Amino acid sequence: MGSIINSVTSVVTSIHWEVIAQLTLVALIMIAGPAVIVVLASRNGNL
Repeated sequence: MGSIINSVTSVVTSIHWEVIAQLTLVALIMIAGPAVIVVLASRNGNL
């Protein structure tokens, strides 16, 4: 049982959380552009 906990702990600590957070934020920024276009088109250009 202890080896399972150690392996899970080593996997969690080996993940680069900063890289995952940066990629997530970049993806959200890239999605935001087309999302604004879709909202403007759906409202006929009226904000």
